[in-house]
Amino acid sequence: MKISKFPLILASLAVAGLLSSPVSANADGMELVKHTRMTTVYKDPGADLSGYTSFILEDASVAFKKNWRRDQNRESLSLASKANEKDMQRIRDKISTSFREVFVKELTAGGYQLAEKPGESVLIIRPAIVNLDVIAPDLKTASRNRTYSESAGEMTLNLELIDSLTNDKVVIVRDRKRDLGYGYVQWRNSVTNKSDAKRMMKSWAKSFREALDDAKDAVRQ
Repeated sequence: MKISKFPLILASLAVAGLLSSPVSANADGMELVKHTRMTTVYKDPGADLSGYTSFILEDASVAFKKNWRRDQNRESLSLASKANEKDMQRIRDKISTSFREVFVKELTAGGYQLAEKPGESVLIIRPAIVNLDVIAPDLKTASRNRTYSESAGEMTLNLELIDSLTNDKVVIVRDRKRDLGYGYVQWRNSVTNKSDAKRMMKSWAKSFREALDDAKDAVRQ
């Protein structure tokens, strides 16, 4: 495999040495090449990303952190300000839509084509956002209360890269990302929450696009 550098998706970390000397292998025969508190990466021993020029991006599934709604509503002063299932679904839909927008924009700007069906050079991208923790959600309530916090929250991306013809998993990445804020509290609403979420997603998308670029550059050398 001629991959001299493979930046960690979401973390922009080079793991060239790790690719040639895996730490261990999981039950599916994939090699564990990186495991930290924030990031875990598995790869197929024969994986080579250099041949992929197009991609199919599946819609990102979104799941909240366990007991998120209960914890949010514990601090609510009235029934009108409590989060309900409609609020949660609206947030899920916005996160999934933003993820698609960010990844498609980054990859197509980098020269990769959005495909409609499997093909020899087509990579399936299967994302799942889990442990979503929106600290100050902008709920659709009649009240005019403002919510302030230092951080927008956090989310974890589970990403599977799959060969579209063989349906084999090429790479599996799990990366946790938390908004560290600016060191002071600020007003949180749907606009600021979307902006903060997209900032984290752009970091993931850029690292992923760079990984594909690096694989192709390594083959040319």
